[in-house]
Amino acid sequence: MAVVVLGVGSAGCGVTAGSSRLAADAATICAHGTYRWSGVRQWQELTTLADPVTFPKGTEHYGATLKPVDDTVYRVVVSRTPKGVGAARVIKALGDRLKTDNALAGPSEVMRPEQSQYFLDTGDLEGPYYSWGSISLVEAHFTYTCGYNAPVRGRVRTWETVAEGFLPCSQPSDDTAARTAAQRLCPAGSPATEPV
Repeated sequence: MAVVVLGVGSAGCGVTAGSSRLAADAATICAHGTYRWSGVRQWQELTTLADPVTFPKGTEHYGATLKPVDDTVYRVVVSRTPKGVGAARVIKALGDRLKTDNALAGPSEVMRPEQSQYFLDTGDLEGPYYSWGSISLVEAHFTYTCGYNAPVRGRVRTWETVAEGFLPCSQPSDDTAARTAAQRLCPAGSPATEPV
């Protein structure tokens, strides 16, 4: 606003009331700016676990109850939104920046881990197995620059996927949540508990 006031008060600048009003509007709402991202972090958290299980040779069916590991509720957060943009567009811009395979969770989404039933018909299971649920979280800080506006700085926290898994303790995994689950449920020294 300081730029607009100075322009109106300077007779030699050729700024009309109409053009200053347009400048003020542009400084308020600017929907096609640029983002600079920093502190980008992607990680997984374990959300649910089933009881450990060991199958006798030739087991063909598996059913278990996945139970929340704690009472955490996940909510999408956009700490500040540029005028004319909105939280959904900020989140989409982050997804474009990360080239995620799935759309990131939107502003109104909530993920509350709940107890659920898990059934599989896989055929010929044997030995110790484990089941888990996870969420793949994303967090980043941004600076949004557009038009006459001062840069807007904010933070986004959302997630890409919510998943469930079932693996033998004899099989290593490069999935962080899977390894955490295996360390809780598999016998000590199982390949699934070892870092990749």
